[in-house]
Amino acid sequence: MRKLFGTDGVRGVANLEPMTCETAMQLGRAAAHLFMRRAGRHQIVIGKDTRLSGYMLESALTSGICSMGVDVLLVGPMPTPAIAFLTRSLRADAGVVISASHNPYQDNGIKFFSSDGFKLPDELEARMEELIVSNEISHLRPTAEAVGKAFRIDDAEGRYIEFVKRSLPRDLDFQGIKIVVDCANGAAYKVAPTVLRELGATVEVIANKPDGTNINAGCGAVYPQLLQEAVCRHRADIGIALDGDADRAIFVCERGQVVDGDHVMAALALDLDARGQLAKRTVVGTVMSNFGLELTMAKVGITLVRAPVGDRYILERMLADGYNFGGEQSGHFIFLDHNTTGDGLISALQVLSLMKRTGQPLSELAKVMTAVPQVLLNVQVKEKPDLAGIPAIQRAIEAGEAKLNGAGRVLVRYSGTESVLRIMVEGEHDSLIREVADQLAAVVQAHLG
Repeated sequence: MRKLFGTDGVRGVANLEPMTCETAMQLGRAAAHLFMRRAGRHQIVIGKDTRLSGYMLESALTSGICSMGVDVLLVGPMPTPAIAFLTRSLRADAGVVISASHNPYQDNGIKFFSSDGFKLPDELEARMEELIVSNEISHLRPTAEAVGKAFRIDDAEGRYIEFVKRSLPRDLDFQGIKIVVDCANGAAYKVAPTVLRELGATVEVIANKPDGTNINAGCGAVYPQLLQEAVCRHRADIGIALDGDADRAIFVCERGQVVDGDHVMAALALDLDARGQLAKRTVVGTVMSNFGLELTMAKVGITLVRAPVGDRYILERMLADGYNFGGEQSGHFIFLDHNTTGDGLISALQVLSLMKRTGQPLSELAKVMTAVPQVLLNVQVKEKPDLAGIPAIQRAIEAGEAKLNGAGRVLVRYSGTESVLRIMVEGEHDSLIREVADQLAAVVQAHLG
């Protein structure tokens, strides 16, 4: 059982284990050791979001990496997908992002990219933990000129901005489109407005004044209400809400309504397929993807493949089978033809491109899919034991499935980043699926809450 890494790196309350300076330094040492795989000097890129604790953890990581004789390239606050790109662009041995994504400011996290810009597989993360726990590399102490140096990369923002813009045809711009972008007071607070304005859009910006404590605070992808109000107030054509590290995007149509990620996926997939750009005519979703998405894809001969929840598992399936588009309801979309990880800005540009080329507003584009009724509940839990070992919960799941009588499904799983058990019930009738979900939640609360 891994003690440090979850589904998206290491995450927790900053300055408490495992998100302490001591652990960050050890993670830096372990990463430096693992990624020294070529001759000459070695380099690791470090980026972060706008959390107050980012300064502390950045210094600790830098110290650990340099203590192993590896240089550090500091880029400051930048989106997670920017670090994936910069790691490749700068020919670095690895990349590190200090961010807890959509979590509140008091949390933080550390995640790694290999030299090719992909997140690490489970085996490599397990090896990193082993190096830390075993003290296997504690004796490795380079001295004198062999100690690593830290450098600040001043043009990182410009590099990423141009990279994102290259995901569009050169003759496409967004003149005539009015956009409200919510930067979540996070990592994209500079680059997101710049990209959209350079592409000709009229841009209104909210939540772009980070102070170290206001990241995701009532704004961004987790709290789209602020964006909905702004879209209506400014009479905008679309609203785009990024999360704290800008690897995902939530969209609000011109009517001020949030468009579910499955509907966005459906519209994008149909467009890619129509242009002959959907690899193997397959989309990778998750076990949480609405059944309506599967039905919509099947009508035109597109296959929906389901992976476990989490963008890393979507990516693993895409790489294993040669697919180029995948995503999930939360707004994580992966366009492997453009970047190696979910990228909120690239996703936004693809949606805007579809609107521009078709002349249709997002509200119309979203109508390509009809969702099957779905209820999602989160139950706070004290611990995460194996659900198969709790007979009462298993009986409740079976009872729920029996009530649905083959016309729906029940999915119960733990969050990989929070102390939460997620319950999803799909079916034909709202009242029935709500009843099943509530009854199951009550049983979970009694045993794990």
